[in-house]
Amino acid sequence: MDRQRLIQQIKSKNSYLCVGLDTDHAKIPVHLQSRPDAIIAFNKAIIDATKDHCVSYKINTAFYEAMGLKGWAAMEETVHYIPDTHFKIADAKRGDIGNTSTQYAKAFFETLPFDAITVAPYMGSDSVRPFLEYADKWTIVLGLTSNTGAKDFELQKTGDEYLYEKVLRTVAGWGNPANLMFVVGATQASAFENIRRILPEHFFLVPGVGAQGGSLKDISEKAMNADCGLLVNASRAVIYASEKEDFAEEAGAIARQYQFEMGQYL
Repeated sequence: MDRQRLIQQIKSKNSYLCVGLDTDHAKIPVHLQSRPDAIIAFNKAIIDATKDHCVSYKINTAFYEAMGLKGWAAMEETVHYIPDTHFKIADAKRGDIGNTSTQYAKAFFETLPFDAITVAPYMGSDSVRPFLEYADKWTIVLGLTSNTGAKDFELQKTGDEYLYEKVLRTVAGWGNPANLMFVVGATQASAFENIRRILPEHFFLVPGVGAQGGSLKDISEKAMNADCGLLVNASRAVIYASEKEDFAEEAGAIARQYQFEMGQYL
C-alpha cells in the first residue's frame, strides 16, 4: 500500500484508526478459550466488526511468537484475513546488522504480506536500510515512545537536542515520507508540535490512546498535517471491550466511536 492509497482510505472512511491485534489467549472471552483455533476465531470476529471503522491493523508479533509454531500459524492466518484495503503493520521492533535485517525484511514483507514493520534504530543506518529497499513497503522507526524508560535514552540531551530529536532528523534522511514513518507515543502529547516541525510530511504511528491514557484530541490538534499524517493505534480499549459473547459487537462500537471523533478532527 503506497502513501496515496493510504491517504485515500483515511479520507474515504473519515478515520485514521489502527486496531492493535495484541491478542492474549488469557484475555479473550472464556467461551472461546477452549477452542483449538481460539486466537484465529477471536481475531476474525474483531476484524469483521471493526474493518469499516479503521484503516489499519497492527499485529504485535510478541503475542504470537510466545506460542511457538501455533502462534506463527495464527499470525499468518490473521494477516491474510485482513482485507487488502487495510494497512497491515507487523509490530516486531526488529533491528540488527544488515544481513540479519535483510532476513527480517524478507520474513515480514515476502513470506508474510505485511505493508510495514516497526524497527528499532539503535544500531544505525545499516540496520534500517534493508527494510527501506522494498518498494511500496514501509519502515516504522521508533522515535519517542510512551514507556517510562523513554527517559533513560530518548529524553537525554546530546548537545543542544534530545536524543530522540537526533534520531528523527538522522533517520528521516535515510528514506522519505513515502516509505518511512515514526512511532510517537500518545502520552508524549507535549512534544508533538515540536516533532511535527522536525518532520512536517511524515506519518506517525501513535500508540497509547485508550488504555494507556493518551488523548486523541491533543494528538490530532498538535500533529495532524494536510494529509492527516497519523495512524492512531488502539488495542486493549477495542479488542477487550467486552469479556462476554458480545465481544465483537462491543469492539465494533468502540471503533465506531473513535471513527466518529476522528471524523470531527479531519
